[in-house]
Amino acid sequence: MAQPIIFPSTTPNLELPLLYSGQAQKEFTLNQAFAALDAIAGKTVEGVFSAPPSDAAEGLCYLVGPGASAEWSDCSDCIALRIAGGWHFVAPQEGFEVFDRSIDQKRVFRTGWEAGTAPAEPAGGSVVDAEARAAIVQLISAMQMAGVIGGSA
Repeated sequence: MAQPIIFPSTTPNLELPLLYSGQAQKEFTLNQAFAALDAIAGKTVEGVFSAPPSDAAEGLCYLVGPGASAEWSDCSDCIALRIAGGWHFVAPQEGFEVFDRSIDQKRVFRTGWEAGTAPAEPAGGSVVDAEARAAIVQLISAMQMAGVIGGSA
């Protein structure tokens, strides 16, 4: 006889809550999962913060920075979602990508959140290859526009 399948209480990747038999207030659990999916689906965050912003609008997402405090303590690197006036946290998995509005580019989670940086534009030298330099500048510009790397320092 086959063993019964025992489901966990959350999904494996985003740790969204799952319904279970005999559960009271199933709508709360389901609505929480829908709200988290709605916020995460766009994969856009407002920036990296170490404390909850006081003016956070419903549905906005933030990356929890190091040394987080208040309601965000012990949630470093998580994505904080504003849901029903409270905070819900999603722990990122390796390779997770978000678009960070504060720096206008993508961040990727590896051992922490990383964002690309622009290489220095070519300058100087004894031989100037104007066409190659123009192509490199265009590549840098295209990568910045795509959100792959940030602007020059």
